[in-house]
Amino acid sequence: MHTRLTRLLGIQHPIVLPGMTYIAVPRLVAAVCNAGGMGILASGGLTPQACREAIREVRRLTDRPFGVGCSLLLPGAAECARVALEEQVPVINVSMGKGEWVMEGARQYGGQVIATISNEAHARSAIGAGVDGLIVTGHEAAAHGGAVSSMVLVPIVRQMCAQQGRDLPIIAAGGFADGRGLVAALALGADAVAMGTRFASSIESPVHERTKQMIVSKQAEETIYSPNFDSYPCRVMHTPGGRRYTRRRLSPPVAITRALKAAREMQRPLGALGRDVLRLGPLEAVKVAYFGAATLAMRKAIHEGNLDEGVQLIGQSQGLVHDVASVEQIVQRVLAEADEVRAQLQRL
Repeated sequence: MHTRLTRLLGIQHPIVLPGMTYIAVPRLVAAVCNAGGMGILASGGLTPQACREAIREVRRLTDRPFGVGCSLLLPGAAECARVALEEQVPVINVSMGKGEWVMEGARQYGGQVIATISNEAHARSAIGAGVDGLIVTGHEAAAHGGAVSSMVLVPIVRQMCAQQGRDLPIIAAGGFADGRGLVAALALGADAVAMGTRFASSIESPVHERTKQMIVSKQAEETIYSPNFDSYPCRVMHTPGGRRYTRRRLSPPVAITRALKAAREMQRPLGALGRDVLRLGPLEAVKVAYFGAATLAMRKAIHEGNLDEGVQLIGQSQGLVHDVASVEQIVQRVLAEADEVRAQLQRL
């Protein structure tokens, strides 16, 4: 199955692991790449040195193309993006910020820059800036999907690309976990699907086994979409921890206190945080503090399987996940099901 994305990146299958913080680690990234898709390493929560080590670990585990995800607004993300450029990573996935300097650096060695967007305004800006591809994140997605569903947003962005004369590859994210979703995404104008929730519940995923089994047991509607977790509308699993953290918004002082605690745990120098505050300004710095506070709860769910005190970011596609399988099994199932669906449509 060849699409704009597979041709651009030199991969076998139009299936992508998005750069989920604390989940898209080298082992999982390499497993998706070795299965013929593309894995995007999460740089969130990594120091520049840890990011460099993770990139090199991916290269030890696979010789296939891979990416690094950088949410440019967050502390340390710009430094990790510079590391990815120095390491000449084939694909850099940017979000939450202007990435023209990343594009300029990547083009010097033939790298590609893919922007993650969740609404029309961000898509228009990214296309105009000259990105090489887009991850279009619909409302169904884990974490920060937009207000519009994938069913509507993907064809809107495809039409927008045509209007601007850009034949860009689009990766559809939000609601995709099987071969039916892949075929549907292609019909909508996408060139691949990102399957975060499905790969988060794979054998190679670092997510705690208790949390994986919770993903398997949950129905599609058992999620919470709220701005109270990290200051932006965010989709999390409906659990005691999820309910507690989204019941009311944290006060800025509590968010800042928790963010500083998270920074210490991640060995993020306070001087660097101070520079980020000066760079962003007080309003954006408070928003970043909410993200920092959220990381503590995320790690409890991912690393400890504690869903009473932790929060698991999850998409509505958890309703399509029925087992914990290897990455290779997942990819082969998706491809086989997609072939079956395409054959059924041809018969119709």
